[in-house]
Amino acid sequence: MGIMQEENDLIEVEGAVSPISLREDQRQDLKRRLARVEGQIRGISKMIDDARQCKDIVTQISAVSKALEQIGFRLVASQISYCLENPEEALKGGCTLADVEKLFLKLR
Repeated sequence: MGIMQEENDLIEVEGAVSPISLREDQRQDLKRRLARVEGQIRGISKMIDDARQCKDIVTQISAVSKALEQIGFRLVASQISYCLENPEEALKGGCTLADVEKLFLKLR
């Protein structure tokens, strides 16, 4: 794992296949979005407990789904940028553009 020194430094997060490289601002943005989704999910659970209307609950579920989709797109976009800017490092880490394309297609 990398060590953060400046905002533009990359942070490598170990994954199952190859690490993803994120700038600190990208990591913070993704974490903030995920925290918001967590809050929305807790809200949905409370709506169910409170026997709220189905249409209100489904609206919130739809919002969570879209938010998660955006998080996935942002993550893949950052990986595409990394692969294009650092092709040799990306290949050395086992990440090809074809791999990133497959990830992108999983989001659809």
